[in-house]
Parts: sequence; C-alpha cells; structure tokens
Amino acid sequence: MPSHLSSRDAALALLVVFIWGTNFVVVRWGLDMLPPLFMAACRFALVLCPAIFFLKKPDVPWRFLAIYGGAVGTGQFGLLYIAMDGFISPGIASVVMQTQVFFTIAIAMRRSGDRLAVHHVLGLLPAAVGLVVIGLHTGEGITAVGLVMVLGGALCWAISNQATREAVAHAAARGQSINPLAFVVWGAIFAMLSLFAGSLVLEGPALIRQSVATAHWAIWATLVWQSAANTLFGYTMWAWLLGRYPAASIVPITLLVPVFGIGASVLVLNEPLQDWKITATLLVMAGVAINILWRPRKILAEGEAA
Repeated sequence: MPSHLSSRDAALALLVVFIWGTNFVVVRWGLDMLPPLFMAACRFALVLCPAIFFLKKPDVPWRFLAIYGGAVGTGQFGLLYIAMDGFISPGIASVVMQTQVFFTIAIAMRRSGDRLAVHHVLGLLPAAVGLVVIGLHTGEGITAVGLVMVLGGALCWAISNQATREAVAHAAARGQSINPLAFVVWGAIFAMLSLFAGSLVLEGPALIRQSVATAHWAIWATLVWQSAANTLFGYTMWAWLLGRYPAASIVPITLLVPVFGIGASVLVLNEPLQDWKITATLLVMAGVAINILWRPRKILAEGEAA
C-alpha cells in the first residue's frame, strides 16, 4: 500500500473535499425553493433510486442500516438543513459540523471501549474555545438555536459513524466485507422515510405542494449535486482512496472542507468574513487537526521500523 498520494489521486481527494465543502452553499440555494426536511428527503430519494436496483443489500442486520439511515437523515441532514434555513450561515455551519470528530470519539469510548488519550483532550480545548467564540457572536448570521441544531447534527453524524464501524466489525467477524456505497444507499431507505414523515408532520402537505409548484427548475440541479456528486460520488471515491492509501495520508485532507465551505459562502453568498469568524474557525480546526494528525510515539516507531 503506497503511503504517498499520486498526483491523480491527490487531485481526486481535493475534488471530493471541494464538493463536500461547497455543498453547504448548494444547500442554501435549494432552501430558497424547498422546505428543509422535504429537500433533505428528496436528496435521499435520489441517493436511493435507481442505485438500490443495482447494489445488493449489505449482509448486515437491518438495525445497522436503520440506525445509520436515521442518524444521517433525520439527525445529521435534517437538523443541518433546518439550521441553515435562516438560523446559521453556511460557512459557520461547515465549521461546526467538524465537531463530529469529538462526538465520534466519545461514542466510541462508550460503545467500543476506546480509551481517552491525551491528544483527544488537547484537541477538544481549542475546539471548545472556538465554539464559545461563535456562541458569543449570535446575531451576526448565527443564532443560538442554529448553533445547537448543527451541534446536534454533528452528534448524529458521529452516531452514524459508530453504526458503520459496528456494521463493518460485524461483517469482519464473519469473514466478510461491506460495500460502502451499498451501505449508504440501503441506509438511505430509512433516511428518506424518516425525513418525508417529518416533512409531512412539521412542514405540511400544503407547503410541500406550493414549494414544488413554484420551485425553479434549478432545484433539480441542486438535488443532483447533493445526491449524486456529494453522496454517491464523494463517498464512493473516498472509500476507494481509503482502501488504496493509509488513513493517515487521506483523512487530514478533510480539514479543507470548512475552508472550501467558508470560501464558497464568502465568494458566492457574500457572507461576511469577520476576524472573529476566522479566529473561531482556526480554533475549531486546530482541535480537529490535533485529533486527526496526532501520532503517538509508539506508532511512529513501529512505522519507522517497518
């Protein structure tokens, strides 16, 4: 397994994180035409169909797919889309969502017995300060409700990460592996159903009919970008890269997601880029970077010996 990315694969990795980062702006465009839960449901409907007819269901219990789909759908994207519908700016949302790293660590400690390491604490401190800085500037494109909802979305992202991890472990215990794209697609069943149900209850049939009748044709472009580019292409290529290179060579590139997110929001949506916003972003990303890039001395020594 090569340790350094080729020029082609480095460009592919950058393309994926570019798509993930700029997707926050695309979502913001879509929210001008469709209510948040309904738009999220349409996104997962397009993830599901027609791909489900070409991909075999992963050989794991349905509960893994249900937890994953529910957490990603209603939790991660449901809360994120509602928050971005007037409660928080796309750029800041792209930063706050990265706190899923810390939620993932906490859940793994609880579910899998992972131990808390020094670098986890060291990473949490600057990230927490960054969130406080964001919280102190509510009213400047940010509300407390929006911040809490995005944090809730990050928590649900972490839950979906753990569901995936346990599904992979379940398959491995049986000498099998999981097609990550098939797992995402079949999990979309539960994401789509929960989001459509939430939309019918909270947004109502009348608003859904009106938004569909008045939506510009460009809504289809935003939905295709969210489903085909962001989810199907992005997740598939990322899984392929993780299978080709060590995680240490790939995962740090995700630090560029909020860079593209804020950059696109500033350039396309004219989101103000105040000093406090830059400071908060650097603090949160410093915390995430410590957790992603930290290499214990023992592991480094083993790597050098190899």
